[in-house]
Amino acid sequence: MALLEVNHLNISFGGLHAVDEFHVSIEKGQLYGLIGPNGAGKTTIFNLLTGVYKPDEGIIKLDGVDITGKKNIDINKAGIARTFQNIRLFSAMSVLDNVKAGLHNRNNYGTMTGILRLPKYFKVEKQMDEEAMRLLKVFDLDKEADYLASNLPYGKQRKLEIARALATNPKLLLLDEPAAGMNPNETEELMNTIRFVRDEFDMTILLIEHDMKLVSGICEELTVLNFGRVLAQGETSEVLHDPQVIKAYLGE
Repeated sequence: MALLEVNHLNISFGGLHAVDEFHVSIEKGQLYGLIGPNGAGKTTIFNLLTGVYKPDEGIIKLDGVDITGKKNIDINKAGIARTFQNIRLFSAMSVLDNVKAGLHNRNNYGTMTGILRLPKYFKVEKQMDEEAMRLLKVFDLDKEADYLASNLPYGKQRKLEIARALATNPKLLLLDEPAAGMNPNETEELMNTIRFVRDEFDMTILLIEHDMKLVSGICEELTVLNFGRVLAQGETSEVLHDPQVIKAYLGE
């Protein structure tokens, strides 16, 4: 059974069909790419998968469970986490506290326990500190744990955003243009990071990306979108040599 199964997904905005009969099947442990020209509907699909938008039609199943139209927080708890093209960190919070924010969807103390600072609060907070530091160490960010997130270099902010997403303990990680704004050296490091995350955390990853070197270097399968519809789908090497893809996406 596929980890993510999407069928007949549709959404329109003001009469414009932004996503039209989208379908995809992603197996556990895959590195899967979603590519296409600007405005093709890629981020809209991420928003549908994460509950930002509710589809007009279609079914989204995660690990066999129907999550179609559920709230963002419920989808995150079910096992989908994401990053954003424009990095969204809590810039006024520390690096450590950014990761702890991701861990809070798994905390097990009530509101009154937190307000009154009962013993369970301190126990859970200590456990979250330890788990957050473990994640930061994985990404070589532990030495910057007390820094403000906004003071990190751009590439490390990307890593922090991924670490925070992983703190929610997802089954599926969505990366929205993770290489945006990176230089070639940073992109190469990012490729290694994504492979590491897949292997170390036994993670399934779906990414949107325009950097074709990154796409061809790490994605095992691809879906190409154009005007909200699936233009091509399959193994990366075959899809990137599809004449339709070359014409519509690569502009050749």
